[in-house]
Amino acid sequence: MTDPLVLYSAEAGLATLTLHRPDVLNTFTPDLLGELHDALKRAMDERQRAILITGAGRGFCAGQDLASIKDDYDGVGPDLFGLLVNHFHPVIRFIRNAPVPVIAAVNGVAAGAGFSLALACDIRLAADNARFATAFTRIGLVPDCGMAYTLPRIVGQGRASFLLLSAEQIDAPAALASGIIDKMFPAAAFMASATTFAQGMAAGPTRAFAMTKKMLQQAEGMSFDALLQEEAVAQQAVSRTSDHRNAVASFLAKRQATFEGS
Repeated sequence: MTDPLVLYSAEAGLATLTLHRPDVLNTFTPDLLGELHDALKRAMDERQRAILITGAGRGFCAGQDLASIKDDYDGVGPDLFGLLVNHFHPVIRFIRNAPVPVIAAVNGVAAGAGFSLALACDIRLAADNARFATAFTRIGLVPDCGMAYTLPRIVGQGRASFLLLSAEQIDAPAALASGIIDKMFPAAAFMASATTFAQGMAAGPTRAFAMTKKMLQQAEGMSFDALLQEEAVAQQAVSRTSDHRNAVASFLAKRQATFEGS
């Protein structure tokens, strides 16, 4: 029996998914992507309330495992179209559409499609020794897995152009300053800090999180007036949840609110 390529654990509503090819910086293969997709679906089937994605060893993910497709270059070249559409895109779409917060815990290098994976997540945490690189143009490729969509929306068009065209590596403090990551923790205690943060998200108002994610994505293609209408509909819906009612009661009673995800 082969070792799993993605480790799965769940506790108190938080599913932790660990990419597990540490000897090669957790680079992607179709098998790893398949296991990651299955793990994401498992988290939803188990009704986990948040998902944390990280990497084993000293890296988060260094992108596609080029060594695994090197023989394809002896012929017409690898089928990168098929690789993206059949293996990468289902994972990226699942993360974007998941009705719970998906958090990237970047414990080391995140490059190429590994960087794209982190950008697809709702929240990005990083160790203070983490490094980020778009990497694609270094090997004569274009950004994939949605990076040309997600990166400009985070850092702006100008900064994204620089990072995508130069493929210059940036460190965690620079990533924090530019908004690529949302929080930075000391490397020595990174996973403990990231898990504590993610556990807080798992204990939050799950329905409100789901609708907030949906509204953020819809807003990108909506007029302002259409968004106002959509938010009114969403607000009415979440106001009927037990979490909202209990939170209001807790506020009025001057006590800490607790959420059950309902």
